[in-house]
Amino acid sequence: MESIKKVRLKFHRKGESIAEIVRSTGLARNTVRSIIRGNHTSREYERKVIHAPKLGVFKLQLEEWITENQTLPKKERSSIQKLCKRLQAIGYSGGYDSVRRHVKAFSRHPQLSSKAFIPLVFAPGEAYQFDWSQETVILAGIKQVVHVAHFRLCYSRKSFLVAYLRESQEMLFDAHIQAFSYFGGIPLRGIYDNMKTAVDLVFVGKERQFNRRFLELMSYYLIEPVACSPASGWEKGQVEKQVQDVRGDVFTPQLVAGNIGELNQLALQNQESIEMVRKHPDQKDKTIMEVFNEEKAALQALPVPFTAYIERETKVSSTCLVQIDRNRYSADCHYVNQPVSVRIYADKIVIIFEDKVIGEHVRLFGRDQTAYDPWHYVPLLERKPGALRNGAPFVKWDLPESILQMRQTLIGKRSGDREFVKILQAIPVHGLDAVTIACEIALKEGLPGGDYVLNLISRLRPGVTVTPGDISVYPVLKEEPTSDCKRYDDLLKGDKSCSI
Repeated sequence: MESIKKVRLKFHRKGESIAEIVRSTGLARNTVRSIIRGNHTSREYERKVIHAPKLGVFKLQLEEWITENQTLPKKERSSIQKLCKRLQAIGYSGGYDSVRRHVKAFSRHPQLSSKAFIPLVFAPGEAYQFDWSQETVILAGIKQVVHVAHFRLCYSRKSFLVAYLRESQEMLFDAHIQAFSYFGGIPLRGIYDNMKTAVDLVFVGKERQFNRRFLELMSYYLIEPVACSPASGWEKGQVEKQVQDVRGDVFTPQLVAGNIGELNQLALQNQESIEMVRKHPDQKDKTIMEVFNEEKAALQALPVPFTAYIERETKVSSTCLVQIDRNRYSADCHYVNQPVSVRIYADKIVIIFEDKVIGEHVRLFGRDQTAYDPWHYVPLLERKPGALRNGAPFVKWDLPESILQMRQTLIGKRSGDREFVKILQAIPVHGLDAVTIACEIALKEGLPGGDYVLNLISRLRPGVTVTPGDISVYPVLKEEPTSDCKRYDDLLKGDKSCSI
C-alpha cells in the first residue's frame, strides 16, 4: 500500500511520467501502469484457481463431510486436520494445505446457514418454553450446585424459576405445578428439549415417544407438548436467553440462603423486581409485568394440582426400612418383608401398602442417611423393651418434657423399661396430650409408673366422673363369720377327716 500511494502521488500530483516513476521507485513498468490505470488504493493477492491435482477425486467426499460437519454442535465438529486424516485413510496422498484451502473456499460459498433464523410470533396464552440450568449458590454455609427449572411465557416474556437439589422427573412435575399456580393459568402448548425425564424415544422429524407419566401431566393440564429438534436450542430461544439473563441478573453474585425454600423466594423476588421495570421487546411502551397482566385472561383455568410423584415397588426390610436413592426410610413394623409401593415426591416420601399409608417422611437428598419414625417401632417394644436404651429410632426422639422425665425416672428401676412401654403404647390410643398431662401429675405426686399413669388417663377422660365412697360406713353381713381355730390344730396333728 505504501508503494501504491507513492506511485499515485508522483503521477497525479507531481505530474511525473511512467518512465520517471519506474526509475525512481524501481517498480516494473507494468506494475506502475496497472496502479495508475486501475485507480486502486490497495492490492491483495487472491488465487483465482486452486490447483490441487491429488485432491481432485476426493473433493466430493470432502465437501460431503464439510456439510455434515456444519450441522453438528460446535463441540462435536471435526477440525480441518481431522478431515485431512480421514481423507488420507481412504487413499489421499496430498498435503494438509490443499485440504485447508478447499475447506475455506467451500465454506465461503453462499448456502443456508444454521445462524439464520426466522422471527416467531406468539398469541397471548398460546405457548411457554421450558429448560433447566445449573447454578452455584451457598446453602446453609455450603457452596453447592442447584438445578433451576425455567419457564417463559412466549407472548409476555414473563418468567418463573424454581431451584431443586436434583433434576429428576418428580422435580419436573413439581416445577410445573408451581409455575402454573404462579401464572394463575395454563398456556395451550409447552416447548421442551429432548430431556430424558419427558422423552423416551426421538424419531425422525418432530415425532417423539413421550414418557407415560409425563403424558399424564400434559393430559391433566390439557397441554400439547412439542419437542425441539436435537441440538437445536434456537427453537426455544426465549428460555435459552432467559437462562443467560437470570444467571447474570439473579445468581451473580452467588445467592446465599439458609435452605432451598429461602433460596427460591429470594431468586423469584429478584426476578420480579427486574420484570417490573424491564421493557417488553416488542411492546416497548410497556413493561414485561404489564404485558403479563394482559395475558392472564387468555390462559386456561387452573384445576386442582396434579399429583406430582413417581412410583416404585420395593420391599420392607427386617429392620422396617425401605431404600430409595441411597437413603432409607422407616415403615410400620407390622409390614416387615411385605411388598410396598413408594411414592416419591419432590419434598417427601410416602410408603403405601394396599392403599394404606404406612410411612411418610421428609425426603433426604444426601447419601446413606436414614429417616426414622419411632412410632413405627413402638409395637415391637412390647416384647423387646430393652431396645429403648440403644435402639436407633429412639436415640433422638423428640417427646414432651414430662414424658422424657418419666423415661429418665423409670430407666434405672427394675422393669422400668416395660413400665415406660405401657405409657408409650397409650399414646396412639388416648392421644399425646392426655398422656403428657398424666405423666406431669404422676411425677408431681411421686408415683411414676405405667399402671398409675394409665389409671390417671382413665380418670381424666372427658365424661368420666369418679364419685368417692363414704369409707366410714361399712357393709353389714347377713351372717357373721365364726372363727374356729380347732380345725387348724387338727390339721397340724394330721387328722385327714378334718376339712376347712
